[in-house]
Amino acid sequence: MHVERPREQEPYQRRVSVIVPVLNEAEHIEACLQSVLGQSGEVEVVVVDGGSTDRTPEIAGRHARVLRSRRGRAMQMNAGAHIATGQVLVFLHGDTVLHPRALEAMLHALANERVAGGTFTLRFDTPHPLLRCYAWATRLSSRWFRYGDQGIFVRRAVWERLGGFRELPILEDVDLLRRLRRMGRLAVVQRPVTTSARRFRARGIIRQQLLNGAILASYTLGISPARLARWYGIGRG
Repeated sequence: MHVERPREQEPYQRRVSVIVPVLNEAEHIEACLQSVLGQSGEVEVVVVDGGSTDRTPEIAGRHARVLRSRRGRAMQMNAGAHIATGQVLVFLHGDTVLHPRALEAMLHALANERVAGGTFTLRFDTPHPLLRCYAWATRLSSRWFRYGDQGIFVRRAVWERLGGFRELPILEDVDLLRRLRRMGRLAVVQRPVTTSARRFRARGIIRQQLLNGAILASYTLGISPARLARWYGIGRG
């Protein structure tokens, strides 16, 4: 007698919570949230404001639930995840826009139970050859090209077992992804998010990329995130 194995729940039926940490993102938050709300399926959006002095909370409040939190991306994302109700958590920067079918592709990837989470691929809003090269590298599964600006997604149960983000002043995304690898496979969803290249424009593309590489290498060598944050300029002014 043939007994049919129970099928896994269809991925499209999973509720997704998108958590967006923001600080003075009035210029970008509208496009970010519109890209999330245009996704298929059941999607919840939580914007976590770290003390904006511009119109970010007002603009975000037209489209999503807005939560106030202490400043700090890790703290803000943890606060948003705490009140989110989705089975899948997506952490998206406020200056970043999702591909129209990003969440659909993500849920297809998560239909594989061995996948604990992952990232999307990346595209910049500035068509510079060096940025295109860097963006292309995010298609690879290498840990050296996996960062929070690509958007991070994780099964809620896995996120809870990990204890969420460590409240580091910098590289909380790298830390989470490294711990996430111990829980299962990390998928690379080939649906690019488009993010602002403003830091590259402000510092210079080559200088910014060299700084990023130096920060990551120093972290790998054991230099504390607090010292690296001072080098990077976080918390000044």
